[in-house]
Amino acid sequence: MAVEQPVTLVDDGVTLEGDLTVPDGVVGLVLFAHGSGSSRKSPRNRTVAESLQDRGLATLLFDLLTVEEDRVYENRFDIELLTERLVSAGKWTRSDPRIAGLKLGYFGSSTGAAAALRAAARPEPPVGAVVSRGGRVDLAADDLANVEAATLFVVGGDDSQVLELNRTAFESLHCEKELHVVPGATHLFEEPGALEEVADVAGRWFVTHLS
Repeated sequence: MAVEQPVTLVDDGVTLEGDLTVPDGVVGLVLFAHGSGSSRKSPRNRTVAESLQDRGLATLLFDLLTVEEDRVYENRFDIELLTERLVSAGKWTRSDPRIAGLKLGYFGSSTGAAAALRAAARPEPPVGAVVSRGGRVDLAADDLANVEAATLFVVGGDDSQVLELNRTAFESLHCEKELHVVPGATHLFEEPGALEEVADVAGRWFVTHLS
C-alpha cells in the first residue's frame, strides 16, 4: 500500500511543497513538472501518477513555483527558472534515503515538458527517461540535441499546433525516442479514454527505461 507523504524542498531560500509516494516493490522514480497555471494538485497529473504507482514507480509531484510566484504570469513561462527548480528537486531526490537509489525520470506537461527536457540535458542528476504530455517542447529547442535520456512525446491528435511543434522538435532529438499521437485528443486530453492512454504509454516507457 503506497502512502503519499508531504515533502519540502528548499531552493535558493525558496520553500517548495511536494508530495512523494513510494509503492511497495518500487522500481524507479518519476518527478513531475507541471505546466503553466497548474500545480501538484493537478487532477490530470495525479491520475497519471496513480497509474505509475500501480506499476511500481515512485512519484514526486511538487510545485515549481510558490503561490506568490505563480501570481506573476511571466514566471509561468520562465523556462530557465523552472528548469533550475526541477534540477534542484532531482538532486534532492538523490539525498533522500527512501528514493536515493532509484533511477530518475521526468514527466512534463505543457511548459513543464520544456523544463523537463532542459533538465535532462544537464549532466546532473542523471536522468533515465523523459515523457512529455502535450509539451511545449519547442521552448527547449536549444537543448534537445543534448538529451540522452529515452524520450517519449505524447500529443493529442486534434492538438494540431502543439503536434506540429512536437514533430519539429522530435527531429532534433538524438536519443532513443518515440512520438505517440492519441487520436481525437485535444490539448488537455479530456476526451474519454485519452488520459488513460497517456498513463498507459507513459507507464510502459518509464518501467522499460527505469527498471
